Amino acid sequence: MSGGGRTLSAVPIAPLDLVGIDHLLDDEERAIRDTVRAFCADRIRPHLAEWFETGDVPARELAQEMGTLGLLGMHLEGYGCAGANTVSYGLACMELEAADSGIRSLASVQGSLAMFAIHRFGSEEQKTHWLPRMATGEAIGCFGLTEADFGSDPGGMRTRARQDGSDWVLDGSKMWITNGSIADVAVVWAQTDDKIRGFVVPTDTSGFSASTVTRKMSLRASVTSELVLADVRLPASAMLPEARGLSGPLACLSEARLGIIYGSLGAARDSLECALDYAGTRTVFDKPLSAYQLTQEKLATMTLELGKGMLLALHLGRLKDQGRLHPEQVSLGKLNNVRESLAIARECRTILGANGITLEYSPIRHANNLESVLTYEGTSEVHLLVIGQALTGEDAFR
Repeated sequence: MSGGGRTLSAVPIAPLDLVGIDHLLDDEERAIRDTVRAFCADRIRPHLAEWFETGDVPARELAQEMGTLGLLGMHLEGYGCAGANTVSYGLACMELEAADSGIRSLASVQGSLAMFAIHRFGSEEQKTHWLPRMATGEAIGCFGLTEADFGSDPGGMRTRARQDGSDWVLDGSKMWITNGSIADVAVVWAQTDDKIRGFVVPTDTSGFSASTVTRKMSLRASVTSELVLADVRLPASAMLPEARGLSGPLACLSEARLGIIYGSLGAARDSLECALDYAGTRTVFDKPLSAYQLTQEKLATMTLELGKGMLLALHLGRLKDQGRLHPEQVSLGKLNNVRESLAIARECRTILGANGITLEYSPIRHANNLESVLTYEGTSEVHLLVIGQALTGEDAFR
C-alpha cells in the first residue's frame, strides 16, 4: 500500500522514532541517554515490582551507583558535578522515570533541589563541604519546603527561624519530603524577621528528626518523609546567604521541574511500549489485539501526544541552555507533559485489560506514580494559573 508515492513499512516503528527524536540530539546526549537506559535495565527494572509492592527501596545504595555514573547534580558546574547540558539531564530523567517515577525523584531531589539550592544560593564553604559528597551519592540531601497545610501556598509556611545571639534556632515541620529519613543534609526553608530564608541543616543536629511516610499508593519505590525541627540550633554559617524571600525556593522548584517535564514522558513511553508489545501478542477473536481499529486509534493518539510532549521538552531544554527560559514556559511543560503522560498510562492499562492491574506490567504502576507527579512541584491548577497570569496580566491566585 502506498500514499503520496511512499510505500508504508510493515515493520513496526517505535513511538518516538515516528517523530525522529534521535535526529534532534547530539552524540553526547544520545550516549548519556543510552547509558542511563542500560543502567535501569540492568540494575533497576528487575526489582521494581518487589520495591513497589513492599514499599522498600535501597535508596542509599542506588544513590551511590547513580553518583558513580555522574547522574547526581549532573547539570551543575564544578564541585565534582558533570556540567552536562539541560537536555542531557532531561534525557537521564526520562530514562530513570521510564523505570519508575520514584527512582527519578531520588536523583532529581538530590540534584535539582538540594544540590541546586546549595550551588545557587550557598556560601563557598557550604558548596565545598557538601556538593562533592552529594555528587558521588556519599551524602544524601532533601529539600524541606512543603508543610502539611502549605503546599501550593509555601509563603504561608509556619516553620520559623529566630536569631539567638549569633545562632539560628529553627522550629516547625515539613511534609512529603523525598529522601528525608535517609538524608545527611536537609535544605530547610523558614520564616524569619527578614523574609523566608534557607538553611543547610545536617540531619544529625540535635532536635532534628525524620519519619518515613507509609501506606502510600503512589511513589512506593521512593522514600517519603516528615521532618520535625524542635529547637534546632545552627550557627550563622548555616544560612544560605544568597537566598532571601520566596524567590529562592521557587527558583529551585523551577529547576527541578525540567526533570519532571522529561521524566514524566519516560513513564508514558514505557507504558506505551508495554501496551504495544502486549497488543501485538494478545490474541482476541483469532487475531492480534493490535489489529483492531479501536486499539490502533488508542495507540496512534497516545503516540501523537507523546511525540508532541517530547518536542516541547526538547524545545524548553534548548531554551534553558540558551538562558532564555521563563518560569511560565516551565509551567507549560510541566502541565502538559504530566497531564498527558498520566492519560497515556491510564489508557495503556485499558489495552492490557485485567492483566493490566498486576505489577507484571508497568502502566498501572506508572499511573499511580504520576498521580503524585501531577501534584508535586506545582499542581496542575497552579500551573494553569501561572499560564493564565502570563496571558492576561491578572493574578488569580487569591
